Amino acid sequence: MSYQQWRPGKRVAIAGGGPGAISTGLAFLKRGYDVRIFERQPECKAIGGAVLLSTPVLAVLRSYGMSLENVGSYTVTYFKNKAGLERLKLPFNAEVERCMGIKGWHYGVLRSSAFKKMLELVPEGVIYIDHEFAKYSELNDSVEVEFTNGKKITADILVGADGIRSKVSRQAFGDPKLFHTGIRLWLAWCDYIPGIPENYGMVSHDSQYQASFFPMLHDGKPGFEWWVVEPSWEGKLIPENPKAHLTNILKDWGQPMPRFLEVTDFDTQVYRWEIYNRPSMNKWSTGRIACVGDAVHPVSPYAAYGMGMAIEDGYYLAKSLDGVDLRDPRAVAAGFEIYEKQRVDYVNHNMEFARFLGHMFHGLPWPLAKLRDLIFDYTPALSKYLKTGYLKKAEEETMNLKELQVIKE
Repeated sequence: MSYQQWRPGKRVAIAGGGPGAISTGLAFLKRGYDVRIFERQPECKAIGGAVLLSTPVLAVLRSYGMSLENVGSYTVTYFKNKAGLERLKLPFNAEVERCMGIKGWHYGVLRSSAFKKMLELVPEGVIYIDHEFAKYSELNDSVEVEFTNGKKITADILVGADGIRSKVSRQAFGDPKLFHTGIRLWLAWCDYIPGIPENYGMVSHDSQYQASFFPMLHDGKPGFEWWVVEPSWEGKLIPENPKAHLTNILKDWGQPMPRFLEVTDFDTQVYRWEIYNRPSMNKWSTGRIACVGDAVHPVSPYAAYGMGMAIEDGYYLAKSLDGVDLRDPRAVAAGFEIYEKQRVDYVNHNMEFARFLGHMFHGLPWPLAKLRDLIFDYTPALSKYLKTGYLKKAEEETMNLKELQVIKE
């Protein structure tokens, strides 16, 4: 395997070819490192339908050179019950908007559209397809990486960005002890439907299910992402007819949720996921190995943040090693420590918070679920909980990204 630019002290090998891997590669390239990304599939592509990208994620992508024009539209998010009773309107933070130069907080975008824009920023010769990671061997001042096709490469550090069943993470940290979180996600998208207000998104619940939608753009065209979350477990039967299954769930739901069923192609625009997590980790690195994204912190959809967190991880990892000679083990260890200090507690909080919400909305027995719904319908409990448990920490994290602000505090 030959490389035009592969300088000792600057060699970053990345296993995986998803958004976390591409973000990591772009962040290291911006800092003058030599990067090679190894994807096991014949091409790099994002799996799944639409995704919500938050302000800090958009700011990171902007720093790589990605234009935010036509990425998506900001969304005012309402939490409601099944009948349409408003429980909460998520507020915007005017100071975050001003400093970051991005209106709102969440932007809906088709995952493949956003990922395509990221891939366009990657120079030729960086991505190597059909390279599935097999194992690594650490040396004194480098790491040797082997692939199942028999190829080998010597790098200074190896980044595991190879997903929830990461082979890099498994070798580095052992059995991930994956467990089913008790929920199943049906994630879908469709073209624009007239009559729904602009910049309007809804997260709604009854005693068992969540049904939600956000506006989004796909290839610059307006549309919607919508999803349903239901209770699930390991081995639960998969419906033979997903459309009939979801129609039954949504048949008494307040508008506009039932409308999405009729304009969605269930063969190409609907994705089903059983949601798995792993116990929270305190360390995401060892020796010359560090991991990002699902390889160390798979996230429940209740965080609406999985792809975004992986993108952020890559940015923070490269920032923590900025200017470091990667042959120096002590300098690498210090950089990894900075990365973990900035990310681990914050990400674990979001991962655990999302998992708790999933259990609270889909795992409570009927009497407790009824009591929960009464509290959320007629008290400000949900509003206070989301503002302190999610928004406050996310806004603080965003304001700490001073180098990405367009207007300084």
